[in-house]
Amino acid sequence: MSRWSTPQQRTVLTVAVLATFIAFLDGSVVTVALPAIGRELGGGLAAQQWVVDAYLLTLGAVILLAGSLSDLYGRRRVLFWGLLGFAVASALCALAPTAGVLIVARGLQGVAGALLVPSSLALILSTFSGAQQGRAIGTWTAITSLASIAGPVLGGVLVDTLSWRWVFGINLLPIAVTLLLLRGLPADPPRAAGARVDGVGAGLAVVGLGLPVFALIEHPRYGWGSPLIAGSLALGLVALVAFVLWERRSPQPMLPLRIFRARDFSVGNVATAFIYGGVAVGTFALALFLQQGAGYSATLAGFAMVPSSILLIALSAFFGRLSGRIGPRVMMTVGPLVAAGGFALMLRIGEQADYLTEVLPAVSVFGLGMSITVAPLTATILGAVDAARSGIASAVNNAVSRVAGLVAVALAGSAGGAMSAVAGFHELAAAAAIAVAIGAVVSGVGIRNPRATASTTASTTVAADAVSGHHTLLR
Repeated sequence: MSRWSTPQQRTVLTVAVLATFIAFLDGSVVTVALPAIGRELGGGLAAQQWVVDAYLLTLGAVILLAGSLSDLYGRRRVLFWGLLGFAVASALCALAPTAGVLIVARGLQGVAGALLVPSSLALILSTFSGAQQGRAIGTWTAITSLASIAGPVLGGVLVDTLSWRWVFGINLLPIAVTLLLLRGLPADPPRAAGARVDGVGAGLAVVGLGLPVFALIEHPRYGWGSPLIAGSLALGLVALVAFVLWERRSPQPMLPLRIFRARDFSVGNVATAFIYGGVAVGTFALALFLQQGAGYSATLAGFAMVPSSILLIALSAFFGRLSGRIGPRVMMTVGPLVAAGGFALMLRIGEQADYLTEVLPAVSVFGLGMSITVAPLTATILGAVDAARSGIASAVNNAVSRVAGLVAVALAGSAGGAMSAVAGFHELAAAAAIAVAIGAVVSGVGIRNPRATASTTASTTVAADAVSGHHTLLR
């Protein structure tokens, strides 16, 4: 991180990377610990599922509120409380005597995690300007993407050599380091006079996001016809409609609807829904087919996608810089098309799923496409709104990507056992390719490159001032 011109910039980027890495890592590290947790704490399959789902549910439900708090109270302050809450919740997870306590603690982790991501990215936006924003968000994307690889590997080592409890206890060291670094950042500006939390909007947002997410998570267990699932989904949708109506009339809305008037913000979020929905269903179908159809072990199926993550890590900073020079429109069009080509290559995968000749080319092309896409996409969305609203804008994009992924996987899950057959897998891979390609078309038609300003140099003009961002890939 020596490329940054001031010590404060280096500290900000380090804090943003560490805070987000902690939240992303905890979403992936726990999976491999579930069998050991089940053996010690009991509770059966349902308890193991909720150890994962409690985190996803609260994270998704609280993300909009967290973004609003970041804008209202300041990035540094919200990051502090998010890190402190994550440390307490992690300690509770590590010491949990029963499955019920662990599930509650995981829910608290999700709440704290929701405070970390929007504040981290808003902090980058307020610190970096011009072409450095593109480089910063590319670096942030690359390093935080490492969590998708490091999580299962680190979790496996800790479970095998120590205990599943260390999967949560290991969080305390990076949190302590981040809290120390956070002290070196300047204090947040004073809160605007009269500014307050939109309590009604916050409540409606939590219900409106939380209940549909609950329904999507639990529908495989209860079925769509269950009163619990249908009622949760209906009540959640009513709450979302009420949320929009309330935000239109609230004098201090949590989510100012006028930010959707920014063309790149609205178009970018539509593209996000298609791209990340397609990515979620395509990677989900591949992982399931490799195990149930081609006979891969869970470990080998997990490592099958590692090349795409490596490409994302290696190339994101480069494409972030390139986007700052040529503008995001081309990147956001070409990148998803290349990623869609990777899913199209999965149609070549046969019953045996030979890794070197069939799986590896597909996941490599997919990874290249996403490395072109991620930094410009998220940078453009946040660059389209006023910096004072970057926290809630980041939260909106995060919520869009997560809900799109949950909806896509829920729809794919209705195929059931068909995904274990080549034909069923090919159908979902084709659907993923089409969805991601639609995201490319949306970007190509709707995204506008920012105009160069008089103060920008020739080497960093088009789109330089718009590059900032927020990353949600494959979480």
